[in-house]
Amino acid sequence: MGTSGREDLRETLARATRIGVLTGAGISAESGVPTFRGEDGLWRGHPPEELATPEAFRRDPAFVWEFYDWRRTLLAGCRPNPAHRALAELERVKPGTTIITQNVDGLHQQAGSERVIELHGNIWRVRCLRGCPETIDRRAPLPRPLPPRCRCGALLRPAVVWFGETLPPRALAEADRVARESEVFLVIGTSGVVEPAASLARIAWSAGARVVEINPEPTPLSSIAHDVFREPASRVLTRLVGGLEAP
Repeated sequence: MGTSGREDLRETLARATRIGVLTGAGISAESGVPTFRGEDGLWRGHPPEELATPEAFRRDPAFVWEFYDWRRTLLAGCRPNPAHRALAELERVKPGTTIITQNVDGLHQQAGSERVIELHGNIWRVRCLRGCPETIDRRAPLPRPLPPRCRCGALLRPAVVWFGETLPPRALAEADRVARESEVFLVIGTSGVVEPAASLARIAWSAGARVVEINPEPTPLSSIAHDVFREPASRVLTRLVGGLEAP
């Protein structure tokens, strides 16, 4: 995209009051977060698809928790990168900004973003299998031996969406609303193939939003994007957000 296009987009962002943002693994990769796909995601010879399932947890909850304990240990050393911080700044100057993320790492909140819809949950939280009302934040080391248990005695599980599970209806409904109401919809670091998240960009496009894709690689969503940036998210967002002022 040329300089004039970037300036035009900055003007659109400056005028917009409702901005939707969809983020995927690409934005966190700049923080050193592993994608957990392919050989890099293997743990003791097992791909995530074999461990991140309700069936695997029923079969061997301790083994699944060892996998998540390993993942949490890797993530503990990761910090928000300039892209996360730029989105937090965008929310500060544009309070109508909402982030919809497919990531479970919590880096958006760590960077200061408050309006975050977590489609796939959060790896730092756990929930009780018996349905105790609160979701417990366990950023501290998990109690040993694994698997951890709730105060009621039931097993705790990671508060993430596993393969074969549906997305939380409330989060999905809220994400759909954001997509339909957005004037600008940023799609950052997502492959555009995982549904139903990928459909959110098409919903926003159909509703008249200016769709902006930020991804080093082409995706199925590239064809509907009004603006495409083939650069790292941190570089693009720092340029776009820098200098924007609160209304």
